Amino acid sequence: MTDEDARFEDGGERPVNLGAMDTEDLKVISALVQDAVLPITEMRLDRGARRFALLLNRFRWEDRGLGRHAPERVQAVLAFENVMGVQTQGIDRSDKDMILSVLTVEWVEGEDAAGHVVITLAGDGAIRLDCEALEATLKDVTRPYVAPSRKVPDHGD
Repeated sequence: MTDEDARFEDGGERPVNLGAMDTEDLKVISALVQDAVLPITEMRLDRGARRFALLLNRFRWEDRGLGRHAPERVQAVLAFENVMGVQTQGIDRSDKDMILSVLTVEWVEGEDAAGHVVITLAGDGAIRLDCEALEATLKDVTRPYVAPSRKVPDHGD
C-alpha cells in the first residue's frame, strides 16, 4: 500500500489491487464493484482473523479499451479487516443458489475509529459489517473475461 489516495484511474488496463483506509478511498472501491455479482456461497467471515471477504465477478468499469472489445468482467476479492460482526437484511442465506448484485459500499462512522460498512445489494438486500476501523482491499484474482451478457450494465438513468 502507498501513501497516495486510491483513484478510479488507477485501475486502467492493469489488474486492480487497491486499499481503503478512509471514506474517500472506499468510494473508489464502491465505484469499481458497482454491478458486481456473486453467489451467496462466495462470502465468508473468518472470525479468528476478523476478516470478511467476498469473491465477486465485477464489471471492469475502469477498462479504457471498452471501445475496442466486448465488455469485460473479472473475479476479484473484496475483503474487510477488523470485522467484529456481520448482519444481513433481505437475503435468504439458506438459498444456496441465490445470486447477489452489489450496488454500493459505504462507511458509516461511529465513535472513535469504529463504524460499519454497509454493502447495499439489488433487491433491497444489505450486508452490514461492524468494524473497529475501516480497512478494505479490492484485488483482481483472475484475467478479465467477456461479460456473459456482452453488455455494459444499465441502470435506466
